Amino acid sequence: MNYAIIHHPEKERFETTVDGFTGIVTYKVINGILVITHTLVPSPIEGQGVAAALVKNAFDYAREKGLSCMASCSYANAWLHRHPTYRE
Repeated sequence: MNYAIIHHPEKERFETTVDGFTGIVTYKVINGILVITHTLVPSPIEGQGVAAALVKNAFDYAREKGLSCMASCSYANAWLHRHPTYRE
């Protein structure tokens, strides 16, 4: 599913709103590495691919900017293991 994902670089986060609920991915850029620090999707919109879309968008952004990718939150880490082409 396609979600309208908004990047807020000043807040170091990506977000999307679905059915009035907002899912977010937060990150830090440390020494050329985009580190996903937290993924949050409210329970009413879980299971719809929102978290996956947010994490993918963050890692795609990292690639665009020439950054490496790393996950410190459990969901992003699991996503990264399912998508080995994003591991550098």
